[in-house]
Amino acid sequence: MKQLKVTMQMIADTLHISKNSVSQALTGKGGVSDETRQLVIETAQKLGYRYSETRKNRQPERSGSIALIASDFAFSQRSFFGEIYLSIEQECSKRGMTLQIQSVNPQARDGLVLPSFLQNQSVDGVLVLSHISTDYINTVLATGIPTVLIDHHHPRIHADCILTNNRFGGYDAVNHLIRLGHKQIGFWGNVSFSPSYQERLEGYHMAMNEAGLAVNPDWLVKDASEESTDVTDKFLRMTSLPTAWFCVNDGLGFLLISSLQQLGHKVPDDFSVCSFDNGQLSRINTPTTTTMGVDLSKFGQKAIQQLFWRINNPSEPYIEILLPTTLIERESTSKPSDDIS
Repeated sequence: MKQLKVTMQMIADTLHISKNSVSQALTGKGGVSDETRQLVIETAQKLGYRYSETRKNRQPERSGSIALIASDFAFSQRSFFGEIYLSIEQECSKRGMTLQIQSVNPQARDGLVLPSFLQNQSVDGVLVLSHISTDYINTVLATGIPTVLIDHHHPRIHADCILTNNRFGGYDAVNHLIRLGHKQIGFWGNVSFSPSYQERLEGYHMAMNEAGLAVNPDWLVKDASEESTDVTDKFLRMTSLPTAWFCVNDGLGFLLISSLQQLGHKVPDDFSVCSFDNGQLSRINTPTTTTMGVDLSKFGQKAIQQLFWRINNPSEPYIEILLPTTLIERESTSKPSDDIS
């Protein structure tokens, strides 16, 4: 009788894990724990799986190509992510690598449908720009292809990340307002949208606590929408007002200043406003907006460097790299007025 051939899928079914995890364990790739790897190897031996030692120890051939994926929304934010993309493209060119780009639409995201170059593993590494969804990113990681996240992280995602130092940036922004003499400072953002915004709120609290300033819950807008009507409605519902606001991004800073002006207030005479990112909106606003600058080109440079390091060091612990921010003082902040109407 012909002996039944043992396959990776049979090992996976025996251990109730994915076939991809079995492949990662047997080929020595990262993405599985040492315990899982050992269990897979022992199970393979018990079942009589035949795996070529030459194949197991062979370094995978390089395709000379890396992938950049992001959501449709992220790619639409050209003023912020466009510069990151350009720096990635430049770094790839310097290294003689080709760059494959794929936008992930909501249907692919929700259905966990990966681009073809990830399904057939025809790239050497993957860069994930901003947030798609936690499940989708973990599906990418399950391919075993070395992956680096840019401007996003999450406790359930175990991967290298290149991030803005959001907490310290938020701290510096609020501390700037405090140094100007403001003691009543509000916060404007949507903390559920991104971990970055939650971290900027934490920076706000750090600066306020350090200065011994009270935080009025009525001035903490944590569910903001980037729509002028939402900003105006929330402002009008407040029974008391601070003298300054810290906004988590330039879009909200732009909308808040516009709403204040439409309601007859002057910036910075009546209210100071500081935002984050140093995007185009902060530069074209009237008045121009004090903001926290981020060196976007560094994202691409550091992401490529880390990706190549990860390709060559698949079993090393995951690393988060924090990039610093710089206060850019413009016209929207000044000393507080004695009378806020």
